[in-house]
Amino acid sequence: MKFRPCIDIHNGSVKQIVGGSLKDAGDRAQENFVSGQDAAFYAGLYREQGISGGHVILLNQVSSIYYEETKKQALSALSAYPKGLQAGGGITPENAAVFLDAGASHVIVTSYVFSDGQIQYDRLRRLVREVGKENLVLDLSVRSREDRYYIVTDRWQKYTSVELKWQILDELSGYCDEFLIHAVDVEGKSAGIEEPVAKILGDWGKIPITYAGGVHSSSDLDKLKELGKGRVDVTIGSALDLFGGKMAFADVLLYMKREKKRKKPVNQTGFTSSLIRYNNS
Repeated sequence: MKFRPCIDIHNGSVKQIVGGSLKDAGDRAQENFVSGQDAAFYAGLYREQGISGGHVILLNQVSSIYYEETKKQALSALSAYPKGLQAGGGITPENAAVFLDAGASHVIVTSYVFSDGQIQYDRLRRLVREVGKENLVLDLSVRSREDRYYIVTDRWQKYTSVELKWQILDELSGYCDEFLIHAVDVEGKSAGIEEPVAKILGDWGKIPITYAGGVHSSSDLDKLKELGKGRVDVTIGSALDLFGGKMAFADVLLYMKREKKRKKPVNQTGFTSSLIRYNNS
């Protein structure tokens, strides 16, 4: 399990929001945190700490009056950490190259592929031709309905008819390099992970997967590691002190370093050490 950082941008600002509250109408969302720093600041911090594979998400629809400012912030973050971050939000074959050329390692796509509530395989194949399977992350973020989890699109506002299960993961893994899954019902609430989702992902675990939603303590990390069988990476947003939360960024990095060391043999002296400095000034 690795830590994957995030930079969520809404109305031109780095924010943390309650996932299920996002509305295109009026560009509204319930905000947990609005940063005084720009996106490039966070990208630089992640680069300094050597944390890669995180995501920059544009939370405004392309038609929004705020989209260009949100896009500007995203591109500045990608330029500040070339090949260290992925980019998502309104990605299509027509604009994907803009983000890849700016420095994104991958583009993250949902809505373009899941049109009209179904997987549009013609669109998916076109996307793979344009950007390459190795540069594509499919966002399979989910919300619950009648005790099942369905993929949602359009900034998590629309349900598809596609249920998150092994068969779908098997089918779609042939088209992408990674999956990103937000458990939208707990996203931004810092109240614990969506355990059934974590278990589905951990039991499958055939390509890299990043889980986001609800993590707010080391016990949540322990639970995700258990249910994800060490094969599911994690993103933490609203709970982090970087974004106004109570979970120390430095502590998360230490947790991950300790986990990494547990998988390695101890050196000849029997000692291991790590030092993390973080100054959020």
